[in-house]
Amino acid sequence: MPLRPARHAAACAAALMLALLASGCGSHALTKPQWPWHHSPPPPPVPVHELDISGAAATFPQYWKRNTLLVDLSSASASGSITLKPVEGSTWPVRLAFRITPGAIGVLEVQAAQRSHLPVVSGGSKPVDLELDPGVYTPTTTQMIVSWGPLASPAL
Repeated sequence: MPLRPARHAAACAAALMLALLASGCGSHALTKPQWPWHHSPPPPPVPVHELDISGAAATFPQYWKRNTLLVDLSSASASGSITLKPVEGSTWPVRLAFRITPGAIGVLEVQAAQRSHLPVVSGGSKPVDLELDPGVYTPTTTQMIVSWGPLASPAL
């Protein structure tokens, strides 16, 4: 028994609508449900160039972590030294920190307006951030020398 033209048009429209809905939803909503308690991971930090770094074979990226400039020394190992200076026409950041990997280095030494030794705990595998104390460098500091190496044993 043939379909009436009105029913045939309605059936075609319904089939077309179903096909459109299935094709639009199939690639996203049906394959990857978004639960209300699921959060996507934070985006990776954006590298910046606030300080000129010289004296190292490796390049060390710089990132802003809130209001602290973070110099990533996590790839540093054994011993080494770098010199930091503000980029031409800028000043030192108010807060400065260094990201290091425990066990790769034993101590971080900073020489600027004051000298600071930051011992590194050898336990753990995740990088840690070591923030400089206020006063280690001032707005008039021309350069900062950062060196690292093994933790020296105390003299007997």
